[in-house]
Amino acid sequence: MDGVFVIKGKIQEIYAQHSIVFDKGAQFIVALLAFYQINNNVGFMKVAASPVVTLALSVICTFFPVIITVIAATALILVHMYAVSIGIFVVTAVVFLIMYIFYFRLTPKMALIVLLMPVAFVFQIPFAVPLSYALVSTPVSMAAVVCGTIVHFMMEYVKKAAPGITGKGFSGIMAQSSEYLKKVFQNKEMWIIIAAFLIAFLVAYTIRRQSVNHAWKLAVAAGAIMNVVVNIIGDIVLGVHTSYTSLAAGSIVAVIAGLVLELMFFAVDYTKSENLQYEDDEYYYYVKAVPKLSVAKPEKMVKRINGRHETEIMDTEAVRNRRYDRDGRGERDGARSSGRKVSENSKGSSRMR
Repeated sequence: MDGVFVIKGKIQEIYAQHSIVFDKGAQFIVALLAFYQINNNVGFMKVAASPVVTLALSVICTFFPVIITVIAATALILVHMYAVSIGIFVVTAVVFLIMYIFYFRLTPKMALIVLLMPVAFVFQIPFAVPLSYALVSTPVSMAAVVCGTIVHFMMEYVKKAAPGITGKGFSGIMAQSSEYLKKVFQNKEMWIIIAAFLIAFLVAYTIRRQSVNHAWKLAVAAGAIMNVVVNIIGDIVLGVHTSYTSLAAGSIVAVIAGLVLELMFFAVDYTKSENLQYEDDEYYYYVKAVPKLSVAKPEKMVKRINGRHETEIMDTEAVRNRRYDRDGRGERDGARSSGRKVSENSKGSSRMR
């Protein structure tokens, strides 16, 4: 595990240095997936559903707040709904207006959830979004989860019913609108999924805030189990067909996402936890302190080798003879030089005489 935490530290360090690049890159990917999902499901207006428009909208929305991406996605959906029917367009516009007035305007930071929910449904992992926000956010994000789920089922209905939508004039528009509202908001599958998301969200959020050891892991496991149980109960009671394979796979992916979030945001060492108690004039305080888990970065040892040392194997007798020759030559040279000096001194003394 030490290697995992070292990698985590490096990732956090790199993100701190280039946070803007990573944030904008993630925003571009989310926008691209959202626009592609919209055009792929309800792309009835061919001009707006072209890949060029999808890419251009994604690039433009990257440089603006996330709420602008939500507004652009809303406008794109309305354009496609208008291509299907005026009645469906009006109903969809009213639903989006209610969502904006009562939620998006008050909590614009949660607008990202509305984009993520339809994308998660396409990948058949919708529970990963509410479980992740139950770990890192507050219950106010549940409203965005509900809105995103409703948007997904609205597009699903229009995608399936568009070829059979007929009728003109006021009576035709009213019939289309009432049928649209009935099929979407009386969809038992949608309400079972919403109930499962909300109950699992509250269970995971409540356990995550407890002071018990491994609270995040317990929250992830309890939330996933509750999501499966509520879906199975709804399937049995209301007779809604649920794909248990997709349900199990989505829950497993959600659990993995929750464990990754715990590693990134709540890595603690429960073996060193302490229970503290102190008081003031009015209250007694009982505090559980759990230290964060950190691993020292490994130090790099750099060893420089300036040269290459070689060992020469020599014969000792040859070395001795060489030294003897050198010493003898030195003595002879010394004798010659001393004799030369003596002769020069004698010449000098004779000249002085």
